[in-house]
Amino acid sequence: MAESTGNPARPLRFIHLRVHSAYSLLEGALRLDQIVKHAKGDNAPAIGIADTNNLFGALEFSEKAAKAGIQPIIGCQLDVDFQDGDADSARDKDNATAPLVLIAMDDAGYENLVEIVSMAYLRHEGDQRPHVLADWIAEKADGIICLTGGPLGPVGTALAAGRMAVARQRLEVLRSAFGDRLYVELQRHGGRGRRTEPATLDLAYEMGLPLVATNEPFFFCAEDFDAHDALIAVASNRLVSHEDRRRLSSDHCLKTQDQMTALFADLPEAIDNTIEIARRCSFRPTTRKPILPRFTTGDEPAESAIDAEAAELRRQAEEGLERRLQSHGPAAGQSEQDYRDRLAFELSIIERMKFPGYFLIVADFIKWAKANGIPVGPGRGSGAGSLVAYSLTITDLDPLRFSLLFERFLNPDRVSMPDFDIDFCQDRREEVIRYVQAKYGRDQVAQIITFGSMQARAVLRDVGRVLEMSYGHVDKLCKLVPANPANPVTLAQALEEEPRLQEAREKEEVVDRLIAIALKLEGLYRHASTHAAGIVIGDRPLSQLVPMYRDPRSDMPVTQYNMKWVEQAGLVKFDFLGLKTLTTLQTAVQLIARQGVDIDLGTIPLDDALTYEMLARGETVGVFQVESVGMRKALIGMRPDCFEDIIALVALYRPGPMENIPVYNARKHKEEEVEIIHPKIEPILRETQGVIVYQEQVMQIAQVLAGYTLGEADLLRRAMGKKIRAEMDKQRERFVEGCIEGGIPKGQANTIFDLLAKFADYGFNKSHAAAYALVAYHTAYLKANYPTEFLAASMTLDMNNTDKLNDFRNDAKRLGIEVVAPSVQTSFRPFEVEKGRIFYSLAAIKGVGEYAVDHIVAERANGPFRSLEDFCARIDPKIVNKRTLECLITAGALDCFGHDRARLCGNIERLSAYAIMVNEGRLSGQHDMFGGGGEPEPLTLKDAPLWTTAERLLREFQSIGFYLSAHPLDEYKAALKRLNVQSYAELTASVRKGATAGRVAGTVTSRQERKKRTGGKIGIVQLSDPTGQFEIVLFTEMLVNFRDMLEAGASVIVSVSAEERPEGMSLRAQGVESLEVQAARMQKAMKIFMRDARPLASFRSHLAAGGDSEVSLVLVQDNGEREVELLLPGRFRVSPQMAGAIKAAPGVLDVELS
Repeated sequence: MAESTGNPARPLRFIHLRVHSAYSLLEGALRLDQIVKHAKGDNAPAIGIADTNNLFGALEFSEKAAKAGIQPIIGCQLDVDFQDGDADSARDKDNATAPLVLIAMDDAGYENLVEIVSMAYLRHEGDQRPHVLADWIAEKADGIICLTGGPLGPVGTALAAGRMAVARQRLEVLRSAFGDRLYVELQRHGGRGRRTEPATLDLAYEMGLPLVATNEPFFFCAEDFDAHDALIAVASNRLVSHEDRRRLSSDHCLKTQDQMTALFADLPEAIDNTIEIARRCSFRPTTRKPILPRFTTGDEPAESAIDAEAAELRRQAEEGLERRLQSHGPAAGQSEQDYRDRLAFELSIIERMKFPGYFLIVADFIKWAKANGIPVGPGRGSGAGSLVAYSLTITDLDPLRFSLLFERFLNPDRVSMPDFDIDFCQDRREEVIRYVQAKYGRDQVAQIITFGSMQARAVLRDVGRVLEMSYGHVDKLCKLVPANPANPVTLAQALEEEPRLQEAREKEEVVDRLIAIALKLEGLYRHASTHAAGIVIGDRPLSQLVPMYRDPRSDMPVTQYNMKWVEQAGLVKFDFLGLKTLTTLQTAVQLIARQGVDIDLGTIPLDDALTYEMLARGETVGVFQVESVGMRKALIGMRPDCFEDIIALVALYRPGPMENIPVYNARKHKEEEVEIIHPKIEPILRETQGVIVYQEQVMQIAQVLAGYTLGEADLLRRAMGKKIRAEMDKQRERFVEGCIEGGIPKGQANTIFDLLAKFADYGFNKSHAAAYALVAYHTAYLKANYPTEFLAASMTLDMNNTDKLNDFRNDAKRLGIEVVAPSVQTSFRPFEVEKGRIFYSLAAIKGVGEYAVDHIVAERANGPFRSLEDFCARIDPKIVNKRTLECLITAGALDCFGHDRARLCGNIERLSAYAIMVNEGRLSGQHDMFGGGGEPEPLTLKDAPLWTTAERLLREFQSIGFYLSAHPLDEYKAALKRLNVQSYAELTASVRKGATAGRVAGTVTSRQERKKRTGGKIGIVQLSDPTGQFEIVLFTEMLVNFRDMLEAGASVIVSVSAEERPEGMSLRAQGVESLEVQAARMQKAMKIFMRDARPLASFRSHLAAGGDSEVSLVLVQDNGEREVELLLPGRFRVSPQMAGAIKAAPGVLDVELS
């Protein structure tokens, strides 16, 4: 190690050995770049990190430090249990572990350190805090330097407790394990540690052990102490003001050599030993080439294993290809020999690159999944371009049929790892992962760690809480930070973009402190979790290659390096993705099978007329990839009639290429001539109407015009995409020369190169587009041919998304499919299909859990519920509690018993008490609620205030998420017609014909208000009518004038200006009127039909005097043979809403408005 890297006049005096980086989660506040920068600035040739109980940043730090010319020293602060405490002592149980610092000296030391750190997580049962036993360390001590941990280490804590014998014994244990690699550590942070320092020195001298002076930095400089103190409070879920929590000092900053030398001027040997330790460390972790896992098992030599894998891959691929050809035959224009030649070519490349094992592993778990009924996607990404993958059933797309290129996946001219992203049914993906774990060994398969960082809003909330600011105050500040999950806004950006945030900071000292601290903590790692899809498989136990971790929420091992660094450490990643659409397809196929129709999605025709007709109409609710408003418009314009059209649309519907959709459509429908830049490439561009859509087309054009191999063409495509000038100039020269040799003039060759460069930038991967187009086609096929089953399956898989459920329900209504309201008599957990109807799921009702649903369905299997009393008597009130009962009632699931919802809700306590009494009687063996015939005693329900139709439907909306049994506007149908008000569907149709304004009625479902940058407010109101849900925007003046009329549940008439945009209809309010008031003005009379006068008492309160309408009571007598009409004195305000409420009263036969 060199003495210095900077000014030679400054001698080296001190090396930091144990810095805490941000990877010491919620403890370290030093980013790796800061640590390296400090070493450079302080003229230190080396610096060491030692994060708490992990090596998360080891490889990343090693690479960054080495790149900066700094020697990285890799260590870990690890909690150790010496198992020498008094088992009966509560104090010892609480303080059983204390930290040591272990530093890797050499290769063997780092390998041992990785294993020790992995053991801290993997060798414990249950959810224990990571730690190791002293015995475990002793077994793996070779090549490791040990520091005793300072005042808080196992020696320091024993001395602080007055247990000199224990301290000596612990040092003896460590000396026997580490020998001359053990150093007694001294720290001087403020006054801390000074109390135990004399005893520590005495013990070290007595035992002849060397001393080392360390600093334990957690933050950069003393000014950062307050921010770091808030971080410590966040970590421990305490407040900054709490005196009894963990606290550090301002001395825990990253000190300079000068500061450390001055601090330990009385112990120069301890300072000098930091340099000695750094010199003893001759290792840093480096990146590795990929270490491919083996498919074959056993102890055969590596070369034999590779040969065996190659032979096995060739056998499986050749047999698989023959099966594919027998089932599907060759594609048009291709012979079986073409397929065999392509297979042989691909196999030669795969074998040369030593990837047979990778292909076999992927094929094995996919075959296992398919054999066990787990849906697997047809492919994803460039892997669909491989015929070997198609033959092994890794993918389900014939690459020759769709002109997919193997070189786009594996380029023989550029060695890179193959990468199959596999889609599985989301519900059963975990089973496939467990299979892989069982097959290759639990210690050789792991998930990949991810780190969640403290983003702007989250850090404001965390810091605001520990500073004891009110929730409302902090929430108001957080809402001033723009929310953009796709591209999160930093706090610094928010301060620039949102003047009110800066203004609040300047006005209030507490806000200034909050923001100052948050700015320092923003971006630090908050927690570790696991990557949703990534799995690594090793050729040996993974802890021999990378440090391992275990997520407390899972028993599966996890790598301590994240996605970026685990691959650089040499591990090969496999993506196990969960795709909900696959589960939807399987559910639909199972529902269809109940009708006696067995469907194999792998064999359905790709030319189904019904499917293309439906797509051409844009009726794509629920169809994978093509259900957005923009996609529907594109489909209507394209009018697809072949599978290639769907592939093209998936590829084109992105910013940039989207501009070519009108050109593609015009040429497809012969409205425009197809232009192709050179006749030689007409076969390549014929299927896309002369438009370059795919990256593969760029490669093929280079092959045909300039004589590139497909491998060279892939390098050209990548160079064009990256736009590196030097590489582009080199490729242009090669391309133009090749074109000239082929007879193309130089000027035209340069023009073609420029055109290719443009399309290479945003051309899409055809293999991926084709694979996802196939999933889109499968969903469209099922919807076009089996809409009831498809919609029921889609609703089951989206039952927690009420917006989607409403879309599916509206689509079912459009198709004439009845959706039967939820009922405890007929509904199940999933959406079920019977006789062409969809039965609404009980589990889709908000507040009704799956456990309660399963209980109700299981009890109903013993016989239908005969009455409300029977239902209450048979349910377990601990499972179907009061809250669950109320949700079932408001959703209409108890309507089957013939009682009014308002009355049932008014008697919820009685229903619950009845169920509890019967249940208790059953448990005690007393059935006193039952009469002699086994029937439960009748429930006596008290009268309760009636709900208007609007109230009843609002509660239904709150339970279901949309209006299902009816719509509040249904009773206004006649009034709306007379008022000349359009439905949303009618308004949409008229705007598409050129209208720019209209009047539309709707029931308010929600209202949001947002502040504009100019200071005013904007209102976004969600409304619903029987034809759909829509959104209306109100600017400041409109919002102020009409805010009170736009509460949830209110029905209104809105005058709007309208504009059709790519994302959908844009409606802006110009005026708002109460529908109730407008309808009341039109009513002249109301007749209420009853058998006798008794119902009058229950609805008298709904009769509002002061209007212009007459109200008559009509008594129906002699079985309808005679009617007596009584005109009530006075005039009343009459409306459809009032009529609906009166009609719901017990004893009222009908209500007529005129």
